[in-house]
Amino acid sequence: METSKQTRKGISTSIFRGSNASTWTILAIFAIMCVALTITRPAFLDMTNLMNVARAFSAYAIAGLGVSMVIMLGGIDISICAIYGLAGVVAALAIKGGVPTVPAILLGFLSGAACGLFNGLLVVYCMLPPYIATLGTQQIFRGICYITTRGYPISGLGQGFQWMGQGYFLGIPIAVYAMIIIVILFAVFRNMTTTGRRIFAMGGNEEATRISGINTVRLKLLCFILSGATAAFAGILNASKLGVSQPTAGTGFEMDAIASVVIGGSSLSGGEGTVVGTVIGAAIIGVLRNALVLLSVDSYFQTLIIGSVIIVAVSIDQIRKSKT
Repeated sequence: METSKQTRKGISTSIFRGSNASTWTILAIFAIMCVALTITRPAFLDMTNLMNVARAFSAYAIAGLGVSMVIMLGGIDISICAIYGLAGVVAALAIKGGVPTVPAILLGFLSGAACGLFNGLLVVYCMLPPYIATLGTQQIFRGICYITTRGYPISGLGQGFQWMGQGYFLGIPIAVYAMIIIVILFAVFRNMTTTGRRIFAMGGNEEATRISGINTVRLKLLCFILSGATAAFAGILNASKLGVSQPTAGTGFEMDAIASVVIGGSSLSGGEGTVVGTVIGAAIIGVLRNALVLLSVDSYFQTLIIGSVIIVAVSIDQIRKSKT
């Protein structure tokens, strides 16, 4: 019993480890947003609306946690939007080809990990800047989506597949439980394992980490694999929620995922960021998108506002860095 309590305490500590004044400030902003939206639009507190918001930002959080590993190194992965779509296509094609649901989902997940590995190999061995490498692979992965589907959506995926994105347990979407599990796994990995701590160290000073005898190549590859795998899982959840896989799925998704990381307090220069911060950042993006809908803001202005929020978040990060 004592061991079980210590384990729970360790996991809880790891989730909030690294939280600082910035994290609590972000949390306060999130709370203020929710209160203001409740006052102006009481429908925000409708349980159906809240569950829809939670399900939506679960995808941002899941993909955000993965891409935060690359950002931790001072890199970026903008191909996650295409990986998001490709994983759904792979899973859907597998199901239509007669593969059982669970193995099909696993194939989609592994396709994302393989894409992440490909990104990592380009960065490590071809010495391409992460932005250029993932800009190119974004087009490659999206092209594969179009080639394999001929541009048509894939439907008729069955109730077993749709349950993951549409199902509920105790009134809470299955996607939210999936997010919680992934949050715990990343918190333990980043804060309670040697590899996770080495990634932090490499983000702070890659050369010093390499000189100390740590294999920085493997760490970089691992971070890109995690980025691809989580983006794939988020994409599969999206296909499951819609009940259809679309080759265009995930267009623009990378901005929401990366914004979640930056708003959550991670630095684009690397070496800084927390799990809980990324989740709060994802929640802010989810609530902001919901607020724009509830306030009947034109869809074109919604895009403008989200883009402005990203610019402000990155600007604050750069200004803060310049003063340290």
